[in-house]
Amino acid sequence: MDSTVINESGSAPRLNHETRLHEDDHHSIKLWLRLLTCSSFIETRLRGALREEFDTTLPRFDFLAQLERVPEGLTMGELSRRLMVSGGNVSGIAAQLVSEGLVDRSPLPDNRRTFMVKLTPKGRKAFARMALRHEQWIIGLLGHLESREVDQLMALLDRVKQGPQ
Repeated sequence: MDSTVINESGSAPRLNHETRLHEDDHHSIKLWLRLLTCSSFIETRLRGALREEFDTTLPRFDFLAQLERVPEGLTMGELSRRLMVSGGNVSGIAAQLVSEGLVDRSPLPDNRRTFMVKLTPKGRKAFARMALRHEQWIIGLLGHLESREVDQLMALLDRVKQGPQ
């Protein structure tokens, strides 16, 4: 099974997760590696585009996206849970974004050890520009799928997400 992906120029194949496959691997292994390859492909493109156009990272974008969803702000602990990263990672990103004026971090009045983080007006504006481009990039990567194909894929992925019954 030739599972390598041809790059944009149509030249030499590049390595991906599916290069680990053997012809006799179970179909579940093949599916898992295909999903991983697709996810990695999309994430790599998004990381590069965010870096190139906004000089930012995907974790910083995700951090801002969480705050955009909750205008009143989130505690550092809640951000850590939502982003599924350690508190140290969240603290480092928060410090960078505070220094750039994109977020505000302040202690809760009733618990000075717990910090609330929220977008500043400058942060809202910056994130709105990034989110618009992010949406355009996703459409560019997945928009070639027809509506019925997306529906089928979503239904199948729902079954994967539900797990064995």
